[in-house]
Amino acid sequence: MSDSHLLRIIHRTYYQYAQPVTFEMHRLVIRPREGHDLRVEQLNLSITPAADVTWAWDIFGNLIAYAHFREPGTELKFDVDVVVRRFFSPDAPPLKPHSPSLYPLEYDPLEQAILKGYMTPVFTEETAAVHEWIGTLPNPGGFPSAEAFVLQVAEAIHQKIGYKRREQKGVQTPGTTLSLGSGSCRDVATLMMETLRHLGIAARFASGYLDCPATRAARGSTHAWAEVYFPQLGWRGFDPTTGKRCEHRHIVTGTSHHPRGVMPVTGRYFGPSGACLSMEVGVEFSTPEG
Repeated sequence: MSDSHLLRIIHRTYYQYAQPVTFEMHRLVIRPREGHDLRVEQLNLSITPAADVTWAWDIFGNLIAYAHFREPGTELKFDVDVVVRRFFSPDAPPLKPHSPSLYPLEYDPLEQAILKGYMTPVFTEETAAVHEWIGTLPNPGGFPSAEAFVLQVAEAIHQKIGYKRREQKGVQTPGTTLSLGSGSCRDVATLMMETLRHLGIAARFASGYLDCPATRAARGSTHAWAEVYFPQLGWRGFDPTTGKRCEHRHIVTGTSHHPRGVMPVTGRYFGPSGACLSMEVGVEFSTPEG
């Protein structure tokens, strides 16, 4: 096991309420997706108030936790403590091959029915704004590969849209992000996903964590980016928040054709209007021994 190492992730989500409220079932996308280079060694989930938890695979292959609450409360806490094993040396992360496919991409007929959901824009009412934005981008046919163009899109969004951390629910529409010139990681991931879909490139929304100085200092948050499907290569991540390809530091917890499909925490409560006083999210990375 010398070519592997452990990584610990602590993810806390806290809500505070002015008076007791009743919680409906909550859906949690908090378990890292396993694969050839990542295995979940242990996961502890603590919830306040007490809840019964069931796990199930969703249609996108994400393992989802469903919390069914037993009692009302003035606070809602989700504490996730997970240890994963990465199957490569931390000093020599793997290099992923690049796609040589040219634009426009030609997908296998056997995959087209499934890929249709990843090629259909979500915000169809934003078509004019997205096409205007696309008009400012270089011609995708002028790049040595479609992947090179996709990377250029990530870089262009990084240059144009200023990062702004938002705790509000949901994502901004692409037109809103473009008009404001700012957005969260979720917002720019949505903009990139929609841009590529309008160009006939299959793309999906990815949610998870990023191993970075902020998470190592216990002041990080959840992260989001876009993934693109290339023929004979598969899904590859691109992070418009950084303007770069995703790498081993990106830990995926969920992917979906729609941003709403992999929000880390979703659910409703019953109580008076304005009962929710505050929300805090924190993510911390560390390297355990062993």
